[in-house]
Amino acid sequence: MHLTKFLIVSVLAVASVAAAAAAAAADKPNILIIYADDVGWGDLGCYGATKVTTPHLDDLAARGIRFTDAHTTASTCTPSRYSILTGQYSFRNKSAQILPGDANMLIKPGTPTLPAVLKEHGYATACIGKWHLGLGIGRIDWNGQINATPLDIGFDESFLIPATPDRVPCVYVEGRQVVGLDPADPLQVNQYKKVGTDPTGHDHPELLRYPADGDHSGTIVDRISRMGFMSGGNAARWQDEQMTPVLVQRAEKFITQRAAKPFFLYLALNDVHVPRAPGPQFIGRSQCGLRGDQIEEMDWAVGQIMAKLDELHLTDNTLVLFSSDNGPILFDGYTDGSRRDLNGHAPGGPFRGGKYEIYEGGTRVPFIAFWPGHVKPGRSDALVSQVDLFRTLAHVAGIANDASIPADSRDLMPALLDASAAGRQELVEQAGVDLAIRQGKWKLIPAGVHKAFRSVEEGDPSPPPVFGSKEAHLFDLSIDPGERQDVAGEHPEVVAELTKQLQAARQAGEKR
Repeated sequence: MHLTKFLIVSVLAVASVAAAAAAAAADKPNILIIYADDVGWGDLGCYGATKVTTPHLDDLAARGIRFTDAHTTASTCTPSRYSILTGQYSFRNKSAQILPGDANMLIKPGTPTLPAVLKEHGYATACIGKWHLGLGIGRIDWNGQINATPLDIGFDESFLIPATPDRVPCVYVEGRQVVGLDPADPLQVNQYKKVGTDPTGHDHPELLRYPADGDHSGTIVDRISRMGFMSGGNAARWQDEQMTPVLVQRAEKFITQRAAKPFFLYLALNDVHVPRAPGPQFIGRSQCGLRGDQIEEMDWAVGQIMAKLDELHLTDNTLVLFSSDNGPILFDGYTDGSRRDLNGHAPGGPFRGGKYEIYEGGTRVPFIAFWPGHVKPGRSDALVSQVDLFRTLAHVAGIANDASIPADSRDLMPALLDASAAGRQELVEQAGVDLAIRQGKWKLIPAGVHKAFRSVEEGDPSPPPVFGSKEAHLFDLSIDPGERQDVAGEHPEVVAELTKQLQAARQAGEKR
């Protein structure tokens, strides 16, 4: 073949392959989950907040679907995050409880996960932000290569807050290594026993920007005492005020580098988890103190990410989901004025309870879906759960009938795309070892002893109270969203049926 003709044919062949690849990519939307921390149902303007402003999230809600009855699987962070990534109710794994900062990997390598399934079908995958699902197998080598990370359960890239902002180690982990670590200043971490000579909040409260309770009086980092102890690694330690911008920059970098093929980004923001230390540009922005300021910082972060999608012309082919890992809490170890400065703001909206509790406020959270040309805008009252994201997003990505997806995860793609579509018939809610069940307007809390997180003045040293009953509690949420009127005695048939369903859910395991 003549050289010129050969080159022309070769160029056309390459162009044809590129066009086919581009067409295939266009069939698979980018998927972006923005997962906030401790943000309640009533914390956003689009859910009724007036003391904080959230224009970017309000815009997403106006152009997408705002769900009013969306739930995490549990009222605490580790279990909820476990459910999103595994598609499994967290109560099925007894280890899926709040983890210490130096815990081992909760999701074992080889476990079917949402990122693994998407990666197998051509997606670039990344986890950026708060992890709190453990790292390593056995003793964690913070000064070398960590032997188990998100890279081992389906993520191509990871940039992590290893546990929570209030727990050691207060460093970022990228891939398998601590970021910016000086080998001459090795990092030591111990959740329960002091290491090194760094001052602690217990011994030097005068060094703190605000007081902390006994659980949060460990090693002081950035003028905030933490849960647990660490020594060394000084060059690698984070600055709390820069945490949100750092995570945003990393997310923007991933989106830019992966713009040519479908991507899945799990962006787990630190806002508004304690310790609350918003950037200086956000101090005083809200009308309800540091917690409100941090909500506005979170909204800024969402705006930055959306602007990057617009800049790269990716918005129309990106499904954006925003939600939170559990309900709100005001005092959670630090006397930062969050209760004092509420100024009429209602973080949980009309719902009772919040983080740690079995009431609706513990698991009912904001949930917004946005995908231009695909999501039909509106308000949805469908009952939905984050455990369903695995199967639903697999469907969105064109993956059908994958046998690795747990039976707990249901396909709610119709509800995700159309505000008028129905959701789940029932779901299980969890708070620690307590379970409750929802079906339509009904909520059943079984008989037993339940923990209630104390809603008192900050710094109260007394333990949370417990409440118990020999009888189940039944609430009609259509007329009693605050769960104040127990109607179990009036509807014994409903109590009997929901008790039966909850028992069946407990026993179902992985049965399909």
